Amino acid sequence: MLDAALGIVERVGLTVSLEHLSLEEVIRDAGVARSAVYRRWPYKDQFYADLLREVARATTPVAVIDDETRLEPLRRTLRGARGRIRRATDRRELVVELIRIGASLDFDAIYGSREWRTYLAVHAAVSSLTDSDLRDEVQALLAQSEERFVARLSARYAVLTELLGFQVRKELDLTLEDLALLASSTLRGLVLSALARPELTNPRHARPTGASSTKEWTLSGLALLGLVDTFLVYDTQDWPPERAAMVERSLTEVLSAL
Repeated sequence: MLDAALGIVERVGLTVSLEHLSLEEVIRDAGVARSAVYRRWPYKDQFYADLLREVARATTPVAVIDDETRLEPLRRTLRGARGRIRRATDRRELVVELIRIGASLDFDAIYGSREWRTYLAVHAAVSSLTDSDLRDEVQALLAQSEERFVARLSARYAVLTELLGFQVRKELDLTLEDLALLASSTLRGLVLSALARPELTNPRHARPTGASSTKEWTLSGLALLGLVDTFLVYDTQDWPPERAAMVERSLTEVLSAL
């Protein structure tokens, strides 16, 4: 029953309540006996409570960009960096371009994601729960999901910053997890605003510091670049050939992992 209901949620999304879900439709999709359902859940509210727990476990804070076509711009950028990372200015430009492309991909993935809207609806639904135990349990599940996502994102940041010679500014009492949390929160806030104001998805023409030319930027890309510049200090030294070669080999591994 829960699997069937999750299937319906994945198809149609979740409103702030679960009233749009027909228990009869769930029973039909699950292919189980109605009598068995009502023995397990004598009241509909009991089933909906269990479903809310399952939705909180299953949904994630943001969509995962795993479409091969959409990942190609990032792969192309990394391929183009081969042979051009010895100079500090080239490495800076590579980071700027990765941020410009990656933030745009992330924004598009979340903006068009029914899964993310379901996740947002779960947050909204939690605040209206009258059962304090259920509310606390669902909030804890959502918190775990947030923590897992931020940990994965900060791990990716750690790989790239170490690889390209960037460090968190020593004068800041902050970590890459803080950067990941702020970056994801900023992105989701912009997506939420764009749901009401679609014009916010329009690109801007900009040439931020470190870029060699004016290109189309999303607001999320400019915001992320601002956060990165606030958090990180760049290695301003040109690298010897052997270090550049080692980093290029590692970039190839990162490329194949995307």
